Amino acid sequence: MSAGPAVDPRGPRFAAILTTIVLAIVLITQWWPLLAAQAVVFAIGAFVGLKPAPYSLLYRYLVAPRLGPATEREDAAPLRFAQAVGFVFAVIGTVGFAAGLPALGFVATAFALFAAFLNAAFNFCLGCEMYLLIKRFSPSPRAS
Repeated sequence: MSAGPAVDPRGPRFAAILTTIVLAIVLITQWWPLLAAQAVVFAIGAFVGLKPAPYSLLYRYLVAPRLGPATEREDAAPLRFAQAVGFVFAVIGTVGFAAGLPALGFVATAFALFAAFLNAAFNFCLGCEMYLLIKRFSPSPRAS
């Protein structure tokens, strides 16, 4: 996953708010098609890029024009990694609910909801922090 351009940090927080709402609805209803749709949203953000991701488009066209210009930018790589982690949990949750294993669906969805809520409420991106820890402890390539 290449980092791509830096992003307005308010966009991912907006996406986290929408994700929190979607995942809370899934936990209440156990409606796996909605969780599958959220998995697609995560997949686009993680594997295609943040710019074409559905919640990014909503932010860019509906919210950002009503705000002042961003005063800071964020590296996209940790955010894309967080989307990939969300994708994994959403897929596991979808499989759990669809296969008649509601405990698996509930637990996986609850983990994703917890991470999204941390970002939405406290601006703490758990997946981003995981990315930075992995990067910190990964061996760096040696110069020849």
